[in-house]
Amino acid sequence: MSGKSGGVRFVDLRPLRTSRPFRDVVIGLTASQLGGQIANVAVLAQVWELTRSPLGTGAIGLATGLPMVVFGLLGGVLADSVDRRAVVRATTVGQLLAAAGLCAQALADNRSVPVLFALIALSAACGALGAPARRTFAVRLLPADQVPAGLALNNISFQTAMLAGPAAAGLIIAQGGFPAAYAVQAAAVAVAALALIRLPAMRPEGVAAAGGRRRAEPGGWGIVLRRPTLWGCLATDLAATLLAMPIALFPLVNEARFGGDPRTLGLFLSAVAAGGVTAGLLSGTVTRGRRAGRTQLLAAGVWGLALAGFGLAGPLWLALGCLAVAGAADTTSVISRSSVLQLETPDAYRGRVSSMEHVIGVAGPELGNFRGGAVASATSASFSLVTGGLSAVLVIALVAVANRPLREYRLPGPAGPGPGERIPGDAEVAGEAAGEGKSGPEPVGSP
Repeated sequence: MSGKSGGVRFVDLRPLRTSRPFRDVVIGLTASQLGGQIANVAVLAQVWELTRSPLGTGAIGLATGLPMVVFGLLGGVLADSVDRRAVVRATTVGQLLAAAGLCAQALADNRSVPVLFALIALSAACGALGAPARRTFAVRLLPADQVPAGLALNNISFQTAMLAGPAAAGLIIAQGGFPAAYAVQAAAVAVAALALIRLPAMRPEGVAAAGGRRRAEPGGWGIVLRRPTLWGCLATDLAATLLAMPIALFPLVNEARFGGDPRTLGLFLSAVAAGGVTAGLLSGTVTRGRRAGRTQLLAAGVWGLALAGFGLAGPLWLALGCLAVAGAADTTSVISRSSVLQLETPDAYRGRVSSMEHVIGVAGPELGNFRGGAVASATSASFSLVTGGLSAVLVIALVAVANRPLREYRLPGPAGPGPGERIPGDAEVAGEAAGEGKSGPEPVGSP
């Protein structure tokens, strides 16, 4: 489904055709994410059954969020110190053990919430520990000009799981109960583990050695501040999630405008996912373009405007349309942001930069939902959505004005870096470690 129609390019499938290891990665990732979505619904339903308390279901976020942040940062250091393939293999096995534990406790009719929380915390910790290493796979397995397409395929996998997983979970739980849902998750994680078998070793490039042991290059976290393209990408993502996250307000909007119909609440979530999947299927327009920095800034701005529109929308069709546009903008922003971060970061630092992207992606939405709920409780859902969306647009505009390197960033062309372009290499790593290049690199390419 790769091609061009009316100026719109469909999803670029070259990475699946040209790289068997990357194809294995996508298969494993799709299975793991689908199983994860099914397990998320099962955990939510089981905790509700055990506690009958919104505080209990809310505590799920704490049980998963804290391990994701802590182990996500630790995983970044690990990914820059040892073979990334080995990290992902080991953490996937950990997730498989956690999935088996969830299945076992459901079969034993477990009534202990702490036991359930301990298992989901273990699963979250293993996933977060391997996430930074996994994020570097596309840039190591694909030619530079195919990296955005590979990241787009990863995002399509995620959005598809978001769309299909909850519905599948409902059917599985209705037919086989919680043990069946957790068993399906365990089987999916086993597929993900098998998909890693044929991957080549992926040791970090330019990693220093000390006493025969490898260690991460120093200054790995500071590279984000030294490079405008990196801090600009992360600041844009943080602004979009922290200031304009709408999920916590869906029940209030549904109650105030649409009578509290649970089917409408489900449509809100489906509209965001449907917009994301559609943008993913049409992602060739983005991945074959080279203005990734500008694309990310524009897409993040559209996200904020669309959610402000959702805050004002009266008819249901208009509200759903705004959410679909927001979902499409989010997917576009994710693809372009990840492309810049992976291609602009020297390999010796990719694990730590990827971990920062991961932590913002985990913590930003949670904090954004808290912000939205707090403002809405003092004012209204509409006020919270509109002010949040417009505030995000304002901050993103300030980043765009202040960050010329990000505005003018160009991805490498099909033949690799051309005149004035470059992919950061080991020599540059040495310069970074020695404290050179404090003002950040020049834009890749010309405007």
